[in-house]
Amino acid sequence: MKVALVHDWLTGMRGGEKCLEVFCDIFSDAHLYTLICKKNILPPSLKKTDIRTSNLQIFPFVDKYYRYFLPIMPTAIEQFELKGYDLILSSSHCVAKGIKTDNNSLHICYCHTPMRYIWDLSSQYFSKTNAGPVTRFIFPFVKKYLQNWDVKTSEKVDYFIANSKNVSERIKRIYNRNSVVIYPPVNTNFFEISDSVDDYYLVVSAFAPYKRIDLAIKAFNRLGYPLKIIGSGQCEKQLRKIAGPNIEFLGDIKKEGIKHYYSKCKAFIFPGEEDLGITPIEAMASGRPVIAFGKGGALETVIPLTNENNSPTGLFFEKQTADALVEAVQQFEKIENKFDSKKIRNHTLKFDREVFEKKIREFIDKKVTNSANNSP
Repeated sequence: MKVALVHDWLTGMRGGEKCLEVFCDIFSDAHLYTLICKKNILPPSLKKTDIRTSNLQIFPFVDKYYRYFLPIMPTAIEQFELKGYDLILSSSHCVAKGIKTDNNSLHICYCHTPMRYIWDLSSQYFSKTNAGPVTRFIFPFVKKYLQNWDVKTSEKVDYFIANSKNVSERIKRIYNRNSVVIYPPVNTNFFEISDSVDDYYLVVSAFAPYKRIDLAIKAFNRLGYPLKIIGSGQCEKQLRKIAGPNIEFLGDIKKEGIKHYYSKCKAFIFPGEEDLGITPIEAMASGRPVIAFGKGGALETVIPLTNENNSPTGLFFEKQTADALVEAVQQFEKIENKFDSKKIRNHTLKFDREVFEKKIREFIDKKVTNSANNSP
């Protein structure tokens, strides 16, 4: 079977790229199409793949400023005309699912979300804080074009897989398409429970507007508790500027270092609304409880403390404000002994990489067989 994989861009190793790694392992001979690729950040599993980039790759510093190319990304992804492939598997949160195919190809999209920049989170990406006046003036016109393109190209996908129930509902609302939910992979075997815990809270995140790391900083400025932040991104200057002396930025560190900080933190702070959210699962795989904003994918991964439940994995704050987060952390300090590290870790095993790979293989095998049986 001749297979093509399609991914929006390869500029960092986040949740979407972890899914892509599994796809590349399943289809080791596949061609991988992507808008741009920063090859020095790729793990061995992706470096050995036949990667084909778009014309955007020729622009200087595109791997750093790729977000500014959003209006022309549909044109860039459509430059690839994939012919002669039996299966096209797109990994899409932006434009990858809009790839052009011929009528003989089966197109399955693993959808991380419909394009978040133009739908539910557009107000955060293009707020006064995160976008200049010219960008804010132009964006409403670009937004309408991108929304029309996003919906139109969804019609060409044969089957959608959603990374969460949250995203499945979004796919139905925006595209009017059904989807099956297969949670993304977490390498739970890599993470371990520590014998002791240190006196700090932890954030692990890209510094994007919708991640709401600013909210965590404002809350911990008031609390005065130690907060360590791992990651980098477009909002780094603003975040460092508002952070107090009790907040430490650790930058991008290697996996072993992240593993250590996960296992030693008092609790993991998750202030944004995510499609699903891999980092809370990694924290829980390390036996640590999660304090999360009670909306989006966290509702599917974090088990709150209730009278009926003796195996909680964290707690929620209901309003996305610094006040609400402060109250949640203060509540956690009072009930910290109610969380069992082993029970928290056991909860995450259903998100393991092997479970993901098995479900993906079964889904694709079934759809490929059905397609072959129904072909003339």
